[in-house]
Formats: sequence, C-alpha cells, structure tokens
Amino acid sequence: MSAPLYSFLADLTVIVHASFVLFVIGGQVLIVIGWTIKWHWTQNFIFRLLHLTAIGYVVLEAWLGITCPLTLLESHLRNLAGEATHSMSFISYWIHYFLFHTAPDWIFTLIYSLFGALVLLTFLKYPPRANKRSRIKYEDS
Repeated sequence: MSAPLYSFLADLTVIVHASFVLFVIGGQVLIVIGWTIKWHWTQNFIFRLLHLTAIGYVVLEAWLGITCPLTLLESHLRNLAGEATHSMSFISYWIHYFLFHTAPDWIFTLIYSLFGALVLLTFLKYPPRANKRSRIKYEDS
C-alpha cells in the first residue's frame, strides 16, 4: 500500500476513535436528558447495553494499563505512512487536540472510573427496557 493510503487509514482511525468517545460522552448526556424529559428511546436496551459496555471497556483498559488499540493502530498506520505520530491532517490534529491531553495516567484512570460509575448508576436508576414488540410477544406466550 502507498503512504497516502496509510495516512488516510490513520485519519479514519482517529475519526472512529473520536466517534467512540462521542458515543460514550454524548450517549450519557442524551440518556440523562431523556430521563428528564421522558424520551423513551433512551431506555432502548441495546443502546444502553452498548453504552455501558463501551465505558466498561475504557475503564478496564485504564485499570489494567492497556493502551487503546485504536491509538496503537493509528500510530502504526502513521509509521507505515512515513509520518511522525504528531504529523497529521488538519481534521486529525483537532480530533487529537480534544482527545489526548498531557496528564498523569492516574488522572485519566480516575476520570474514566468516575464516569463509568456515573454510567452504571444511571443504568441502575434509569434502567433500559425491552422494546414493546418483545414485551408484547413475551406477554402473549
């Protein structure tokens, strides 16, 4: 493969990474808003389970000291493209700017753990519900 293709794949990896972060943070914001103003879709079981699993994965990575696979993949692709890991496209730069900050690892582990606890608490206090179709099917049998 050519360097521009590796560079494109690295940028795409950053976009996927940012989308994951947006899902975790934005999902929690939407769940709390939905709880407040009675949006029933925010209790969708699959959405809520995926959301809880996503933050659980992040917390587990932090506790175990594992570097995110998306970060490793992006770095590897940038190396294959012949780029320094800090040399990136405009979009990549800004996504990186918001995703990665310099602080001791324990700060991030604490933040991820507290956010994970918030997601778990929300999951328990405002639980997901099965969709109506599956409830009706279950009640009819």
